[in-house]
Amino acid sequence: MLYRLDFVVEYDSSMQQQGLLGVWAEEAEAALGAKHAGVVKDLWKVVGERKVLAIVDVETPDDLDRILFDLPIMQKMGQYVQVDVKSLRRYEDFAIDVKERLKR
Repeated sequence: MLYRLDFVVEYDSSMQQQGLLGVWAEEAEAALGAKHAGVVKDLWKVVGERKVLAIVDVETPDDLDRILFDLPIMQKMGQYVQVDVKSLRRYEDFAIDVKERLKR
């Protein structure tokens, strides 16, 4: 199943930028490893924002939930990370469905 994940990363006033960058570097290593393994299909960083977009391919929603719990950034500062999750449908499958519905 494909999912789009939008991560928004905040941090509290006690964390300095270097601390945030250290956690983010660890997260980047894990994310790029998952991309190399094929779980993450693609990643983008939104310019000028602490926001990352990912397309991931996992078997079940349970797997995605487990993966999210295990991410370095979630373990170290999860209370400051918002994740918006959207399930995706291949457009080709949608187009076939639309054409079939026109025949009714």
